[in-house]
Amino acid sequence: MKRVIGLMLILMFMVVACGGPKIYREGQEKPRDLSGRWNDTDSKLVAEEMIKDSLARPWLANFRAKHSKNPTVIVGTVLNKSHEHINIETFIKDMERELTNSGKVTFVANSFERQEVRAERSEQANFSDPATVKKFKKEIGADYMLKGTINTILDSKKGIKVIFYQVDLELIDIETNVKVWLGQKKYRKVIER
Repeated sequence: MKRVIGLMLILMFMVVACGGPKIYREGQEKPRDLSGRWNDTDSKLVAEEMIKDSLARPWLANFRAKHSKNPTVIVGTVLNKSHEHINIETFIKDMERELTNSGKVTFVANSFERQEVRAERSEQANFSDPATVKKFKKEIGADYMLKGTINTILDSKKGIKVIFYQVDLELIDIETNVKVWLGQKKYRKVIER
């Protein structure tokens, strides 16, 4: 009887140990594409390539020559016009990181972030030691706004699906509305079932 109970306990342990999901962590250096849809790798690679292209174009050198400083940039609206649910915030953060870490531009907070920072300044004005209060009207105005869209075209037939992605970005001079850079990244993903 003890032997049967012991075997049953071992079998139960094996079923519980082997039946659950296998979960492991991996770094971003190893791209994963499970569904063929836009993913973290697409976001990172497109942001890196497009920001690198923008920073290599004449607008940057022209601004520096005229003003003897780095331009200030803000990210505006990036619209998802694709057939997929794309987390635009992740893509925007990838672009912000590339711009900021380049050291070639000064980057300012977007309108939503500014509201939170302004609320903090207001709190400081009311409740903090006057020697440590940050002043109003010291914000830096952006020289350029980066805007864009992500579009897709889907085609499929007999177990093969092709997703065409087109990401368009434009950098606009805030004072003059002149578009100083137009960037575009196109690529396809082929999914065979």
